Amino acid sequence: MIVAVPRESFPGENRVALIPALVPRLADAGMEVIVETSAGSSAGFSDRQYEESGAKVVDNRQDLFTADVILQVRTAGANPDAGRADLDYFRSDQAVIGTCDPLGTPQAARELANRGVTLFALEMLPRITRAQSMDVLSAMATVAGYRAVLLGAQRLPKMFPMLMTAAGTITPARVFVMGVGVAGLQAIATAKRLGAVVSANDIRPAVREQVESLGAKFVQLELDTAAAEDKGGYAKEMDEEFLRKQREMIARVVAESDVVITTAAIPGKRAPTLLTAEMVAGMALGSVIVDVAAERGGNCELTVPGSTIVSGGVSILGPTNLPSEVPYHASQMYAKNITTFLLHLIDDGRLQLDSDDQIVGDTLIATAGRVVHPRVCDMLGIDPPSSDDQKQEDADTAGEDTAGEDEYKTVEGDDD
Repeated sequence: MIVAVPRESFPGENRVALIPALVPRLADAGMEVIVETSAGSSAGFSDRQYEESGAKVVDNRQDLFTADVILQVRTAGANPDAGRADLDYFRSDQAVIGTCDPLGTPQAARELANRGVTLFALEMLPRITRAQSMDVLSAMATVAGYRAVLLGAQRLPKMFPMLMTAAGTITPARVFVMGVGVAGLQAIATAKRLGAVVSANDIRPAVREQVESLGAKFVQLELDTAAAEDKGGYAKEMDEEFLRKQREMIARVVAESDVVITTAAIPGKRAPTLLTAEMVAGMALGSVIVDVAAERGGNCELTVPGSTIVSGGVSILGPTNLPSEVPYHASQMYAKNITTFLLHLIDDGRLQLDSDDQIVGDTLIATAGRVVHPRVCDMLGIDPPSSDDQKQEDADTAGEDTAGEDEYKTVEGDDD
């Protein structure tokens, strides 16, 4: 089985899907790895490192797409413009693994399905114990939360820690984190390490203990939040009346903060508006907002994705790809996730699509020439295949893969 790693073509994307240190793991499972020239250069990994690890480096991008499996950071819908240049390279019975925004751009999944591709979307991984070592969303959110605080500290015309000097005492900066998922928790931890006074809020009351364990204050809102979390552990989309009341209650905390970091996102949906223009106007001159949800439209009403604007003396940062700003470690984490996922699919040297496996069932978007994921099918207005049809397609697809020698054994460990 041949596994290929193309150079990422999304503008400004510096990550790479596989790092040299993980090539031997795939080789031990009977796979040959080919990497496009300079695929890892932006992340700090040279062609020579890949060759020394056992990979073959090739110049012709089209040659990469003759492989049995393609590993990417952004494929299909997650790279809608530049990615179209590769569409004709994909071939039938080829597996493609990466992030592809199937709920945001389902049409891209249909286009790959029409090419006969077996497409896996890593952002659809279930939040279960078995999938923790594959969870790219959590891994990249960790990087984003860390980087967001650094951007806020750099922009703020104050220092974060309290300092007692001969010139007087400098009071610590006040940081408010909105949305306490993985990114929010990392933002809290990073801001605390820099010496700020940190508070945080989330519509899910269950995260209060996590916030306080990091030394931050949890801002309690007197709202009914019982239905704010879905069974997968993700925040659910709330109605406008709930969000209006939330904004009213949070305005005072925002006005007292030097830096506000917003991280609230709903998979496949536009980010909810948490900060209105009126709330921004109430902040002190020089304050900073870092909108981690900018790629999904932003949590701040004034956010311009991909840009930094100033409104009434308040800087509003709208970064759209924070993990790519720390590409070395972001690639290291992503590569561990995608390698573990790929090895999970391999049995006796072949790709096995067991639709009874929740990890496979939740991430498999297309196979055998059709879109098969129920949620994506619903968005496209088509009927998903029946369970009997799906099992037959799984068996047909698995039988067409080339065999290797080594049996996959589950590897336990963290993402870092």
